[in-house]
Amino acid sequence: MARVSCVTEDARMKNTSEKLNDARFAAVLARDATPACGAFLYAVTTQGVYCRPGCPSPAPLRRNTRFFADSRAAEDAGFRPCKRCDPRGDRARLQAEAVRAACAMIEASESIPSLASLAARAGYAPHHFQRMFRDITGVTPRSYAEGVRGKRLSAALAEGARVAEAVAGAGFGSESRVYENTARHLGMRPGRAWRGGAGEVIRIAWAESAFGPLLLGATDQGVCFLGFGEARDALEGDLHARFPNARIEAAPAEISDFAKRAIAFIAEPRAALELPLDLRGTIFQRRVWEALRGIPLGSTTTYSALAAAMGEPKATRAVARACAQNPVSLAVPCHRVLGKDGDVTGYRWGVGRKRALLAGEKAWGV
Repeated sequence: MARVSCVTEDARMKNTSEKLNDARFAAVLARDATPACGAFLYAVTTQGVYCRPGCPSPAPLRRNTRFFADSRAAEDAGFRPCKRCDPRGDRARLQAEAVRAACAMIEASESIPSLASLAARAGYAPHHFQRMFRDITGVTPRSYAEGVRGKRLSAALAEGARVAEAVAGAGFGSESRVYENTARHLGMRPGRAWRGGAGEVIRIAWAESAFGPLLLGATDQGVCFLGFGEARDALEGDLHARFPNARIEAAPAEISDFAKRAIAFIAEPRAALELPLDLRGTIFQRRVWEALRGIPLGSTTTYSALAAAMGEPKATRAVARACAQNPVSLAVPCHRVLGKDGDVTGYRWGVGRKRALLAGEKAWGV
């Protein structure tokens, strides 16, 4: 009886292995880089090479295909890595190192290095280097360099440097170049960024919501801050960090009404929370925030899908950062963005509250 049992178990394991390999071969034919059957490599016996399942090479015949768990197993069996799909990741590592070095060069330079000089230092043709840089960072070298200058300018203004000094220190040739396109560099006028809210009045209203204390702040232009679910001193600290030089006052009745509308939205999200907004950020951040406002009530998307919808398919991480930096929760509904696999992750005010908001929208049939 024991021998019969062993034979049966061997047959079961063989059948399971064959089903797994069938699923793997289907992934190879589909060039699925992230197959549901798990990570693996495949080798083609007639060519002597092994590849990733997403390799663009012509599909092999099933009888000529072998499967391996990793590069070491494939090489121990006598196969060499494919030069097209780079299954060991050697080329990808070299490219990543080249791009990191280029980023360091850009950040250390007082002016914007030319594409030719960056490519020559990396050892690639300019057109190939630009495509490689964009694939890894999500932006072109020029856009990355402009972002570095913008950060320098923002940091200098925040530290109290005068506009002319900050502009020169950031690497701009003149103030006029900054004022020509302030949205690209700062998302606001340089003087406004320098003041950190100085000369402005932010009127605040407190309220108790289902998620705990809620703080809303508004300028004459609209709501500039909306946070909840933390201790009052933490919420006030967040507001002061964003507007260190602004004068904070108690809100009049109409701004208190904005807070009441936010509370009502948390309790019963029957309609979008429409508030007049004063959004301050870089041009990319504001593009993300506007895209968030376009997500219908009761719907969700992913960070990668949002990036693609904005025409920035390689900027998923940058989109996620902009969502995390959203200063006006609920009115700019970053809670409707999910992780790649639909996971409820990455919410400034807590994942539990994000789930509750999404469940609330679904419960009201929107």
